[in-house]
Amino acid sequence: MQFQIDNMTCGGCAKGVTKAIHSVDPQAKVDVDLPQKRVTVESGVDRSAVAAVLEDAGFSPRPAA
Repeated sequence: MQFQIDNMTCGGCAKGVTKAIHSVDPQAKVDVDLPQKRVTVESGVDRSAVAAVLEDAGFSPRPAA
């Protein structure tokens, strides 16, 4: 699954995004493309659960095109 996170602007944001996703799935594979503001997640967890935890962490995820 891919998310576009427009308010992810720095390495600290990337770490926060990764930490949030790992809080719901410690085994998730998270690939952050900071210049594109895109996150690719390989996880068995439901997409809505990943989006919710990102929202809770202060990020605004939307489906990536």
